[in-house]
Amino acid sequence: MQRRQFQARRIAGWGLNLYRNTREGKIAGVAAGLADHWDIAPWVVRLLWVGAFLFTGTLAFWVYLGAWLLLARRPPQLDPDGRPSDELEYAAVDVEMEYDERHHDYRPRKVFRYSENSSVRLLRARERLDAALRRVESMESYVTSRQFDLNKEFSRL
Repeated sequence: MQRRQFQARRIAGWGLNLYRNTREGKIAGVAAGLADHWDIAPWVVRLLWVGAFLFTGTLAFWVYLGAWLLLARRPPQLDPDGRPSDELEYAAVDVEMEYDERHHDYRPRKVFRYSENSSVRLLRARERLDAALRRVESMESYVTSRQFDLNKEFSRL
């Protein structure tokens, strides 16, 4: 019973859209799969594995092997006939989604929510606050204008 639950969770990507990416992978696709999950370049994860191997020795090797066993391949996209597609596209799997304010759309939930650095995020927040301030100023100028008083009198008729 527990083995079936384990296999079902593994095949479902552990509920985190966490799979091995064998299409872009060099050895088993673990680093490419983690890069897909974290929304970063695969070479960054590979560099981290090499660094971890240099500093921890065989521990990084065993962690890689464990990830290889724990992560399933991403299921391929199937044709309407039920055969795997030639384009090697991946099937949409049921994953937790989050709203992306920048693109005004939903996307798969990632561990690292923002890929830009802090100065870009601060600049974007400042622009949004300036736009909100301009809207409040325009509302305030309208409410204190004679046009507002005139429109209010017309609405009373």
